[in-house]
Amino acid sequence: MRPTKAIVHLDNIAENVRIIRQNLSVGTEMMAVVKANGYGHGAVPVAQAALKAGASWLGVALAEEGVQLRQAGITAPVLILGQSWDGQIALAVEHGLDLTVFDLDTLRLVETHAKAREMPASVHVKIDTGMGRVGMVPSQWNKDWLDALHNSQWLRWRGLMTHFAESDAPDAEFTRYQLSQFLDVIERTRMAGELPPYLHAANSAAALRYPGTHFNLVRVGIALYGGIVHPQLKPGLTWQSQIVYLKKVAAGTPIGYGRTYRTPKSMQIATIPVGYADGYRRDWSNRASVIINRQCYPVVGRVSMDQITVGLPLTAPVRVGDRVLLMGEQGACAMTAMDLAELAHTISYEVLVGIGSRVLRQWDPPF
Repeated sequence: MRPTKAIVHLDNIAENVRIIRQNLSVGTEMMAVVKANGYGHGAVPVAQAALKAGASWLGVALAEEGVQLRQAGITAPVLILGQSWDGQIALAVEHGLDLTVFDLDTLRLVETHAKAREMPASVHVKIDTGMGRVGMVPSQWNKDWLDALHNSQWLRWRGLMTHFAESDAPDAEFTRYQLSQFLDVIERTRMAGELPPYLHAANSAAALRYPGTHFNLVRVGIALYGGIVHPQLKPGLTWQSQIVYLKKVAAGTPIGYGRTYRTPKSMQIATIPVGYADGYRRDWSNRASVIINRQCYPVVGRVSMDQITVGLPLTAPVRVGDRVLLMGEQGACAMTAMDLAELAHTISYEVLVGIGSRVLRQWDPPF
C-alpha cells in the first residue's frame, strides 16, 4: 500500500469530548459535528467515539451525511445544520434526521413529506443574529411561525438556534451582541407560548470561552479534532508518509518545478510521495517542514501533484523507508494543522478537510 496515510487517533478525539464536557454548564448536552467526513477524520468512527465519550447529538451538513450514519447503525439524534432541498428532506424524514429550517416554504415542504410518509419530522428553527448566511432575521420570527409549528401533527419543533460569527475573536463585543439578539427572540417566544426542548448557539470557541452561551446544547466541531490552540485538546490525526528516494546533490542544484530552490551547499534530497492532489498544499512549497527521526527538515522546491522534496544535511542519519511526519509532533519538533494553516494564510479547518480521499485513513484503535 502507498505509505502516505492519515492515522486517526480516536482515543484523542474521545478525550477531547471529555475535556469539552467538563467545561459545559450543568445540564448542557454536546453535539459532535461530523460533517465533511468528520473534518476528514472519518464520520462514522468519529461519531461512534464521540458518542461513547459522552456526546449525545451529531451534526452534519447534508442529509446524505446523516443517512451514512444511520446506515452504520447509529441511532443518536442527528441534526442537518444547513439548508435541505426537496429530495434531501425526503431522506431526512425517512431516516429520522432533524432538519434546520428558516423559511416557511421549507417548513411546509417538510410537513408535506412527513405527512406523506406518516412520520413526524423534527425541526430546529435558525435565527440569523449576525452571521449573515442562512437564518431569518429576528424581526421575521412571528406568530405565523409559531402557528405553523404548533398546529401541525406532522411537525415536532425540537430546537431554536443561532450561530456566532466570531466567538474565537479576542474582542467579545459582537458575540455579546448576537447573544442579546438571541435572548430577545427566546424571551418573545416564551411570552408567546412554550419554548422547544433545545436552545443552542455555541460553537467550539463559544463552548470553551463563554459559558453564558451554552443553553442546553452546544455544537462542537473543530475542537473535537484538536484543531484549535488549547492547552488540553489533542490532535485528532497524524499525517505521515515515507522517504521513497534519497540522493546526494551538489551546491547550486535546482529542485522542482520552476527551479524555485537551489541547494546552498552539497546536501541530501529526500523524495516523499505526497502532493497537492493529496491536500498537501502548493502554498507550503519552500515554507513547511517535516519531521524525520525526531528532527525537523525543510520542504524545498515546489510541491508537485504527487511528490514533495525535503532538504537534509549530508550527515543526517536517514534512509529510504524512514517515516516522515507531515503533520504531527515528535521530540522537540511539531507541525500542527494550525502551523500549516498559518503558512498557507488559512485556517486549520481547511487543512484538515483538504486531506484528500486517496490518503489512506487508519483508525487507532481500529473500529
